[in-house]
Amino acid sequence: MSNAIQYEYKPEHFIASAPTKYNSESLRTEEMVLNMGPQHPSTHGVLRLEVVTDGEVVIDVVPHLGYLHRCFEKHAESLPFNQIIPYVDRMDYVAAMNSEHAYVMGVERMLGIENDIPKRVEYIRVVVAELNRLASHFVALGTYAMDIGAYTPFLWMMRDREQILRLLEWTCGARMLYNYIWIGGLFYDLPVGFEERCAEFIKYLKPKLIELQQLVVDNKIFIQRTANVGVLPLDVAINYGCTGPMLRGSGLRYDLRKVDGYSVYPELDFEIPIGEGKLGKVGDCWDRTWVRVVECWESVKIIEQSLVQLQGDHRRTRDFDPQALVPKKIRPKAMDFYVRGESPKGELGFYFRTDGRADIPVRCKARACSFNNLSVIGEISKGALLADLVAVIGSIDVVMGEVDR
Repeated sequence: MSNAIQYEYKPEHFIASAPTKYNSESLRTEEMVLNMGPQHPSTHGVLRLEVVTDGEVVIDVVPHLGYLHRCFEKHAESLPFNQIIPYVDRMDYVAAMNSEHAYVMGVERMLGIENDIPKRVEYIRVVVAELNRLASHFVALGTYAMDIGAYTPFLWMMRDREQILRLLEWTCGARMLYNYIWIGGLFYDLPVGFEERCAEFIKYLKPKLIELQQLVVDNKIFIQRTANVGVLPLDVAINYGCTGPMLRGSGLRYDLRKVDGYSVYPELDFEIPIGEGKLGKVGDCWDRTWVRVVECWESVKIIEQSLVQLQGDHRRTRDFDPQALVPKKIRPKAMDFYVRGESPKGELGFYFRTDGRADIPVRCKARACSFNNLSVIGEISKGALLADLVAVIGSIDVVMGEVDR
């Protein structure tokens, strides 16, 4: 038997495995470093925050990433384009349809078949993506209310989200990770009766959204905890690359569904809500929450208009094949290409590099909106109270699977 030592303890091992930006020499006497996380529920995923405090006041916040690394970009370098879709699902796992939509759209543009996709396919994509946007916002709003101490909204949001998940599971057989939107089409047409049941759900949902608004965003305690807290000025949001409700909450009416006008969004009537500082300063936690609530109403409008099209001009026929344009072999020309779409959290982009010979990308990099949005946390938390830091984290709405990739 060998007498070799398998492991030798050294004090610096822990420091090397969990490094910190600050150490005892760099702190003033009255300052201390606290770790928030990486417990799973409390930090919206496996996120570790290194917090420097002076008593109850936050001096600085340093996010530490990498606790939920999924190796997405490395996997993508060894898989054909169509087999990457399930891995796309697993980045922002509460809004998989939106992620699929952006990715698939990019490959279709590289192949030059974007304008050949049947309108029925496009409207179905929009319906499932907007249903998933609602489900994502329900998670954001429900968990945020729970962070601040309100438990009832979380139960209500999970109840309504469950109905959306059942609709999507009925569509493709999967509950959260769908692999439904395919390059060139869809895995399958909507099940018979889906349009009618979806319309019933929308009718049911409208009064529930009014209840949500009364219970959460109009609640006096919620307003006191979020108004004038975590204020993100517009110039800071732009410089950090923030997108989605984070950017719109700071007052800029910027939504890729309008700006880029992809899919059939230009044919639909909907508004882009922005933060207006109604109860505090523009860009505070309340504004970001308000934008998400109003976006739920806009998604309802989009779904209603799409259902009219799916039951009218683009209704189902016996000869409709959602896989008719799905290519057997996906070989784009050699190019560098970037595509982006509006996910519930902001701009989700994919950068492709192809060599023109293989059906496997040389490089597929994801531009994760949660990554940029999270990076601004140190900027908007300085000077806040420690209890308010929880409110700031929740208002960002991060999913760590997308941040770490």
